[in-house]
Amino acid sequence: MATPLPFVQTLEALTSFLPEKLKKPRIGIVCGSGLSGLVESFREVVIVPYDKLPGFAKSTVPGHKSALAFGLLGAGEGVPVVAMLGRFHPYEGHTFPTVVYPIRVMAKLGVKNLIITNASGSLNPAIPVGTIVVIQDHLALPNLTGMNPLLGPPTSPNHPRFLPLSDAYSPSLRRLAFLAAHRLSLSRNALAEGIYAWVSGPTYETPAEGRLLRKGGADVVGMSTVPEVVAAREEGLNVMVMSLVTNFVVIPDTYRSIREEVEAELAGKPVELPVAHVVSHDEVLEVGREKAGVMKKLVESIVELIPTVPELH
Repeated sequence: MATPLPFVQTLEALTSFLPEKLKKPRIGIVCGSGLSGLVESFREVVIVPYDKLPGFAKSTVPGHKSALAFGLLGAGEGVPVVAMLGRFHPYEGHTFPTVVYPIRVMAKLGVKNLIITNASGSLNPAIPVGTIVVIQDHLALPNLTGMNPLLGPPTSPNHPRFLPLSDAYSPSLRRLAFLAAHRLSLSRNALAEGIYAWVSGPTYETPAEGRLLRKGGADVVGMSTVPEVVAAREEGLNVMVMSLVTNFVVIPDTYRSIREEVEAELAGKPVELPVAHVVSHDEVLEVGREKAGVMKKLVESIVELIPTVPELH
């Protein structure tokens, strides 16, 4: 039998840390690799380390912190928000109930709208590094092959046993992303729309895997986000995902033929060796740092716009 999740203890702990105006955040934010600097835009910020909260794990990935940040974001009085500074991944060894636990806590705090950010690799030659992709849909091979975060008993009798995901990504929230980009005078190619492929990681994709995902219709690929999206939709939250492209997935048009190289060498012909291309996490973090300012301003502007949309109140 599954161990009950410690929601009561977590909420009691949070209550002891937070002033009254921050106890009921209206918007939740998940900060991806290198994007935790968003908290610098918060006012009256309160940082609660994960190790102070029952049920929370510790993020072990470089570029991720391990804390919840509460504060006011946006112009005027500001909107009360809560942000995850560092997320949990199954590849770290965390179970799915742990991976999505912070999302369920946000829902119990009263969050109705969730903005998730991540870093991703581009599968689409038309989506270059540095682009912020507003996700329309996802392709989640782990979900289809035994790594679905909703496997097992439902966490609430109010949750549907069979959750529809055809409406996982809120059109209303996605619309605000482009309105915010217009307000910030971002160039048209600063943002794109696309489909996110979730893979378990922690390995980057082989060329054959990247080619498969591209042919399957995915534009970008990453090792996070979909478990949070699934849990958020089960909790009834409106969800938007913005994915910062930090690298191109290595998908060569042709493979290097060792046989042909050996035959050329034996025939006394010159052999020109190709340059090997690989992806590194340092590359991911570097692009995250370069674009962190744009992402911060974009998220802040979206937060300001959400209260102006009646159905998103």
